[in-house]
Amino acid sequence: MSVGWWTLFAAAFAAGFLFFHGFAATDTAPNYSFVHNATSAPTVSYYDYIVVGGGTAGCPLVATLSQKATVLLLERGGSPYGNPNITKMTRFGAALSDLSRSSPSQRFISEDGVINSRARVLGGGSCLNAGFYTRASTDFVKQAGWDGRLVNESYQWVEKLVAFEPPLGQWQSAVRDGLLEAGVLPFNGFTYDHIYGTKVGGTIFDQQGFRHTAADLLEYANPSGLTVLLHASVHKILFAVEGRKKPKARGVVFRDARGAKHKAYLKKGSKNEIIISAGALGSPQLLMLSGVGPAEHLKSHNIRLVLEQPRVGQGMSDNPMNAVFIPSPIPVEVSLIQVVGITRFGSYIEAAGGENFAGGASAPSMFSPEAITEAVEYRNNLQEAALRGGFIIEKVTGPISTGHLELRTRNPNDNPSVTFNYFKDSRDLQRCVQGIQTIEKIVESKPFSKFRYDFLSWPVLLNMTANAPLNLLPKHYNPSMPLEVYCKDTVMTIWHYHGGCQVGKVVDHDYKVLGVDSLRVIDGSTFSVSPGTNPQATVMMLGRYMGVKILRERVAN
Repeated sequence: MSVGWWTLFAAAFAAGFLFFHGFAATDTAPNYSFVHNATSAPTVSYYDYIVVGGGTAGCPLVATLSQKATVLLLERGGSPYGNPNITKMTRFGAALSDLSRSSPSQRFISEDGVINSRARVLGGGSCLNAGFYTRASTDFVKQAGWDGRLVNESYQWVEKLVAFEPPLGQWQSAVRDGLLEAGVLPFNGFTYDHIYGTKVGGTIFDQQGFRHTAADLLEYANPSGLTVLLHASVHKILFAVEGRKKPKARGVVFRDARGAKHKAYLKKGSKNEIIISAGALGSPQLLMLSGVGPAEHLKSHNIRLVLEQPRVGQGMSDNPMNAVFIPSPIPVEVSLIQVVGITRFGSYIEAAGGENFAGGASAPSMFSPEAITEAVEYRNNLQEAALRGGFIIEKVTGPISTGHLELRTRNPNDNPSVTFNYFKDSRDLQRCVQGIQTIEKIVESKPFSKFRYDFLSWPVLLNMTANAPLNLLPKHYNPSMPLEVYCKDTVMTIWHYHGGCQVGKVVDHDYKVLGVDSLRVIDGSTFSVSPGTNPQATVMMLGRYMGVKILRERVAN
C-alpha cells in the first residue's frame, strides 16, 4: 500500500474514532417542574434523602425514592435537553469535542497515557456512550447477591422508557455473519440477555435516531417529592462525630455556578440517608474530600480525617479496548454498537461504522490542540472514499488488572489522578490477542468481503491503525511484531471504568459505607468487574433496584 493510502486512512481513523461515542437526546425537553438551577436554592434546606450525582444510577434512584420521601438530587452538570450538539444525531460527536467548562463531558487522561472522559450532565454516562443496551449475566446477578425477581422487574422498569431494538443494516449484518463464520456461536438473535455467542443487543436510540437517557427515567418521579438542582457542585459531606461510635452523615456543602455556598441537611429520622452516585471517579473522590479514605493521603492534602478507610480509591479498573479500522470500497451505513460477539475466552467483539464518523464541524477531544488542528486539516483534505468504513473493536472482560485513584487537589471540579494499569495482568493481554485474532477472521470472512479492499492486507490494516494517534503512549508496533505489542500500543478506553468503592471493601452488600452511618454509595464505583458487555443497563437497573429496597426498608420500619 502506498504512503498516500496509509496517510488517508490513518487520518480518517484519527479524525473520526470518537464520533461513534458522541451523544444525542430526545429532541423535546420534558416538562420537569422539579428541575432548577442551583442558584435558586436556599442557603439551607432539609430532606429525607440527599443524592449526589444525577447520572446513570442517580436518576432512577431518585425517581423511585421520591414516591415516598422528600429527595434532593445534586447534579454538577446541566440538562441534556435542548443543546443541538446533544440532541441531534447529525451533530454526532460535537459534545465530546467541546472542551469548555460547560461541556457535558469532562476530559481526563489516566496516568497510563490513555485519554478518557467522564460525564458532567444530568443522565450521566448514558448521555455519552454508544447507546448499547444489554443486561448483566445471570452469574453476575447471583454473585452480587441480588434478588433475581426484583432485578428483572427493575430492568423492565428501565426498558419501558429507554430501550429499543435497533434496525440492522448491511455493515452490522456482515459483522454478525462474520462472527458466526469465525465460530462465535450460537446466534441468539435480538435479546437484552447476556448469552455466549453472537447477538443483536438493544439500543437507547429510538427509531427516529434520538437518544433516550437515564434523565428520561425522571418521568417516573413524584414531582412533589423531588428537587433536582443543576450546576450544583458538592464539596464535601458533613458528619456528626462527637459522642458517637461511628460518624454519621448529616448533610452536604455545595456551591452553585456563581460560587455561592449552600448546605443541605437530612431531616431527623433514623432511615434518612445521603447517597453518593457520582460515578467511578466522583464517588471515591468525594469520600476522600469528606475525610473518609487513606489517612496519610488525606493528611497530605490537609483534609481532616473522619474515618480511615484505606480501600477508598483502590481497585480501579477500565476495560481495555482495541480497534481495527476497516476502510470500505462501498458506502457504509452510520451505525453504533448493535451486534456483539460474546466469546468464551473473555473478549467481546463489537462494531460501528459509517462515513459520517469523520463528518461534522469539530474534531474529537482526545487529542492535544495541535493534534486536533492536524486531524481537522487531514479530514478536510480527505477524499470521500477514505471516510467510508468502520471499526471492529474488542473489549477485554473484567478486567483482572486493577489500579488506584488519588486526589490531585481539594477542588471537587478537578479530575483526580487515576491509574488503571492496562494489561498489567498477562491474562488480560492474552484475551486482547485472541480478540484481535477474532477480528481478523471477521474481516477475512465471506460475509464481510464486500466491505474490504482486496489490496489492503490484514498486516497493513493493523499497521495503519497502530500508527494513528490513539493515545499518548509511544508507538512500537510494526507487522513483524507480535499482537501483544499491538494491544499495548493501541489500547483505548471504552468508558466502562469502575471500582474505587467496591462492595465488601468500602461498602457492604446493601451499599452502606463501612464504618459510617446514614451514607451509601450506589453506582459503578461499587463494581469489581464491569457487568455484561456494556454496563449502562445494569447501572440504571441498580438505581431502581436499590430505590425499591430502601423504600421497602423505610416502610417496614
